[in-house]
Amino acid sequence: MARRQASPPLQEFALIRMLERRFARRTPGLVQGIGDDAAVIATSSPTWWHLTTDLLAEGIHFDMKSATPESVGYRAAMANLSDIAAMGAVPRYLLISLAIPKTWTRPHIHELYTGLMKACRLYNVTLVGGDTSASKAGLFLSITLVGATSRRLALFRHGAKVGDHIYVSGTLGDSLAGLTLLMENTRSGPSRKKKSEFSSAHRAFLLRRHFRPTARVAEGQWLNERQLASAAIDLSDGLSGDLRHLCKASRVGAEVELDKIPISPACRAYAQAIGVSPIQLALTGGEDYELLFTTSPRDGKKVERQARTRGYRITPIGTIRPQRFGIQMMTDGRTQPLPVTSYEHFR
Repeated sequence: MARRQASPPLQEFALIRMLERRFARRTPGLVQGIGDDAAVIATSSPTWWHLTTDLLAEGIHFDMKSATPESVGYRAAMANLSDIAAMGAVPRYLLISLAIPKTWTRPHIHELYTGLMKACRLYNVTLVGGDTSASKAGLFLSITLVGATSRRLALFRHGAKVGDHIYVSGTLGDSLAGLTLLMENTRSGPSRKKKSEFSSAHRAFLLRRHFRPTARVAEGQWLNERQLASAAIDLSDGLSGDLRHLCKASRVGAEVELDKIPISPACRAYAQAIGVSPIQLALTGGEDYELLFTTSPRDGKKVERQARTRGYRITPIGTIRPQRFGIQMMTDGRTQPLPVTSYEHFR
C-alpha cells in the first residue's frame, strides 16, 4: 500500500496566493480583490467602498499577561484603520466579532470596547454591528472596517514605477522594541549597567508606541486626494516584508539606504541596551502602522514641502529599481540583498 505523502507546512503568504488562484473571481464592480490592504468595490454612486478585515488571536497577536483589555481593543481597531489609511480612504463603519473565554467578565468586555471606541472616535468611525461566541482557547477578535473614497481615487500597492522615490512616515522599529522590552521584563531585562543608559522616558515612549499606535489616516488621505503617491502599503509586517509586497504587486525592484531609515532615539537607546542593531528592529518590526509609499521624482520636493507644512514626518529611504535588480539594501557604499525577515504566520 502506497504511503500518503505528507503535506508541506503552511506558509501564510503562499496560502493567500493559493486561495486567490483557486477561489477569487472578477465580478462587475470589483475594483480590487485579494492582494492589497483592502478590497475596493464600486457602486452606482460616486463612491468607492474599501473593506478590510483582521483576525487577532490571544497568544499570537497579544498576551493578556502584559496587555489590558483596553489596549487590545485599541490596537485591534488601529490595525484595521491602518489598512484603510494605506488606501487613502476615509474610515466610516466598523463591525467586531468576539470569541470570549470563560474567565472574562462584563468589566473585561466593557474595557475592551472602551479601547476600541477610543480609537474609533479619533476618526469618526461608527460601530454598526458584530457577533459574539464563547471560546475554549483564549480571546479572539475579528474586525471589519469599511472606508470610502471618491470614485477612481485610491492608493494601491501596484502603482510604483522605476525611478520613483520610496518614503516612510514616522519612525520604524518602535513597536517591536516595546514588545521586546515587555518580554525582557518577564525575564531579567537589560543589565544594571545598560539600564542607566535607557531612560524611563524612552521606556514609556516604546510601550506607548506598542500599545497605542497611530494609524496614519490623515497622511493617507492627503497623499490620495493630492494624487502624490504612486503606490502605498501600511507597515504591519515590517519594512523588509512590506516593501517586498509592494514591489511584487508593482513588478519592480528597490534599493533602500539603511542609514536613511528613521529610527527614534528611544529605539536606538534600547537597541544599544540589549546589544542588537536598531536597523534590525526597523526592518523586522511589524505593527508600527506607518505608511510606506512611493512618489515620482518630479513630485518628491512637493511631497516633502507639503508634509512639513502639515506637520507630517516623512523620510525618503530609497529608490524603485527594475524588477531584475531585486530588493537591495545599501550600507557603507555597498549593496546586498535585503533579507526577508518580517513576520509571517505558520513560520
